[in-house]
Amino acid sequence: MTLLLRHIAVAFAVISLAEGTPCIASTNQAAGAEETTLCYTPSDNAGTTSTNVEDASLSTAAYDSLNITTEKAKSHFGAGVYVNPGTMLALDRYVKKWLKKRGTVAIGAEMSYMHLPSDSNAFASDYRYPTFTFGLRYTFNNRVRMHRDPDTDWGKAQEVDYDSKLGNTLTLYGLFVRPLIRSKHWELDYTLGTGLGYSALCYNPDNDIDNELIGSHLLVFFDFGLHVTYHPVPEWGIRAGVDFVHHSNGALSRPNKGSNALGPTIGVVYTPYYESVTQQQAKRYSPPFPKSLYFNVTAGVGGKALQEEWQLTQFRTDPGEADYRTDHFRVYAAYSLQTSLMWRYARRWASGIGVDLFYGSYASRVEEIDIADGIDTRHSPWSVGIAAKHETFFGRWSVPVELGFYLFRHMGDNASIIERPYYERVGIHYHIPKLAGMTVGVNLKAHAMKADFTELAIGIPIKL
Repeated sequence: MTLLLRHIAVAFAVISLAEGTPCIASTNQAAGAEETTLCYTPSDNAGTTSTNVEDASLSTAAYDSLNITTEKAKSHFGAGVYVNPGTMLALDRYVKKWLKKRGTVAIGAEMSYMHLPSDSNAFASDYRYPTFTFGLRYTFNNRVRMHRDPDTDWGKAQEVDYDSKLGNTLTLYGLFVRPLIRSKHWELDYTLGTGLGYSALCYNPDNDIDNELIGSHLLVFFDFGLHVTYHPVPEWGIRAGVDFVHHSNGALSRPNKGSNALGPTIGVVYTPYYESVTQQQAKRYSPPFPKSLYFNVTAGVGGKALQEEWQLTQFRTDPGEADYRTDHFRVYAAYSLQTSLMWRYARRWASGIGVDLFYGSYASRVEEIDIADGIDTRHSPWSVGIAAKHETFFGRWSVPVELGFYLFRHMGDNASIIERPYYERVGIHYHIPKLAGMTVGVNLKAHAMKADFTELAIGIPIKL
């Protein structure tokens, strides 16, 4: 393979010399795409060249330059292993009442990819050459225990004679690792990540009835971390830091308090690219970026299981009834329409403001529950909000976030208690240049960081 790559590199160089062009450039005309350029600088005494690759006469310096480029192609990939002991967090008084033991520990293995300065990737240069990491994580949660002691807060729910457990979790994830400081031996970074997990055990009325953290086997995963790496040699590093890890089902089932763990991380990383990026990180590749104003329309369809039905079956249903502390919950459709005016003021970022429209098919069920409880309040499936929006880009991928405030919302008694007048939304989207930049992705809408619903979204940007 190495010999083949060298022959290909030599062939490109010969063609460049024969045509008198020092560079071969390939440009993707899609909005936000980067330009990639392969350059060869001939020596002054290169002389006449032959189109026969086997007989091609290149200077030693020219061949060495091409050989370095070939070797760097191997240096984009790294790897690592780590251990992450942690503590399960009780984020409110309610959880503190029944979360009895909290110790967890996770082990993981990762593969990483880094764009190098020689790649001429403008996005990578703007982010100071971040690392994209893909990993597999196994979390041992078998020490976590949950139990509801007798308490009037539990209504008709009766105490059971065992402790509920949190299932061990297998997680497949991706991370964006952004360097803050890099030097010859030290590196400081933060990480943002998401993925999918599978829990071996989740809430059920047979043997895990007090597990209100995890209500389904399939989970979504979020990670935020801060780390320091010491490189005794460029290719190897000892990495330590702290990570906050979240697993939940995105309100697609109940219960959904979610597991939140915080703890130190220590590991070993293999970084064959590190010397290249520290030597060349000052050489930034930053071609001009045209700023633009655009209008974005995004439609979403999602689902949620009702918190109202969870509370009804847990605390207000008599033991012996079919739905007493059940684990069967209907998923109701939720729809959204976003209209946003956005200003793309940098390659990485766009910000703006917009109006959001929501329709919840579950409003009539919420009204039915409130009426049965003797609550007289207004209900409407429609909600309207105004939101500040921001979107972060890397190539064809982006992460939109927003903070919105309701102008109109009447979703029943429980919503008036547990919701706030504001909401948040975060997503991950992929841009399709061949479809005029249309985006497809997944969003999570929340109230005070507690999931409201998860949705699939399609967006259409209209340049103004």
